[in-house]
Amino acid sequence: MDQRNNVTEFILLGLTQSIQGQKILFVVFLLCYLLTMAGNLLIVVIVMVSPTLDAPMYFFLGNLSFMDAIYATTVTPNMIIDLLYVKKTISFNACMGQLFIEHLSGGSEILLLVAMAYDRYVAICKPLHYSTIMSKRKCTLLLLLSWIGGFLHAVVKLFSVYKLPFCGPNVIDHFVCDMYPLLELACTDTYIIGLTVIANDGTICVGIFVLLLISYAVILRSLKNVSQEGRHKALSTCGSHITVVVLFFVPCICTYVRPPTTLPIDKSMTVFYTVVTPLLNPLIYTLRNAEIKNAMKKLWTKKRN
Repeated sequence: MDQRNNVTEFILLGLTQSIQGQKILFVVFLLCYLLTMAGNLLIVVIVMVSPTLDAPMYFFLGNLSFMDAIYATTVTPNMIIDLLYVKKTISFNACMGQLFIEHLSGGSEILLLVAMAYDRYVAICKPLHYSTIMSKRKCTLLLLLSWIGGFLHAVVKLFSVYKLPFCGPNVIDHFVCDMYPLLELACTDTYIIGLTVIANDGTICVGIFVLLLISYAVILRSLKNVSQEGRHKALSTCGSHITVVVLFFVPCICTYVRPPTTLPIDKSMTVFYTVVTPLLNPLIYTLRNAEIKNAMKKLWTKKRN
């Protein structure tokens, strides 16, 4: 008999054992999730229906919002429901599915942020060739590569955990199925797998984060040759992008660039990049982008009329 079959479900300890604390968190996270979905799906709809938002930047932004909606939905609804129960369980297959979709959407979003940085680089540093370089075909290809990269990343994660034997302990001191908590429950030595997680996720997080910061530094440096109006617009756009990059990558680095073990801070970091970041992204882009705000006003006026 396969050792893994001894565990058919996992018990999640959640964020807190306090009944009062769970009630408060239920209200807070339900509100956060509803606002997250409303904000991200609103951006997706506006980008799709507004003829003024047909630039590559908004194509990528609409897809980033779509990824954020998937990312938040992978974790938050299950966490909200669990806050209503004393015993929080998740089946083995549901746990594997959550792990896969979480890393699929997260990995795809990381690569999409690279594509968005490249788009801003071409727009600001090579404006005369922008329409030629960032054609619809190339934008679609970059989006496809983002999803493919995220899929491969998630498949590696899934198979490295799925093949492990889980023969007894099934209590996860977390509110989500993730690599390190699952590795601690496996009935075998997972040291090598833990190192591959650090090498994989750590390299991706740190490497791409540094690459993005360098690319935006190059972009900002080139603004000295741009008009004051163009400089202001570019700074506003790049400022939004840099803020999103920092919000996404810093918790990722804190979670994966360290020894493969669970720490008390992991829950807070996971809340940040699964709940807070997808909630803030739409606000960051809409509050700092005049074209999106104008498109929202036109859509609202059109509906009222």
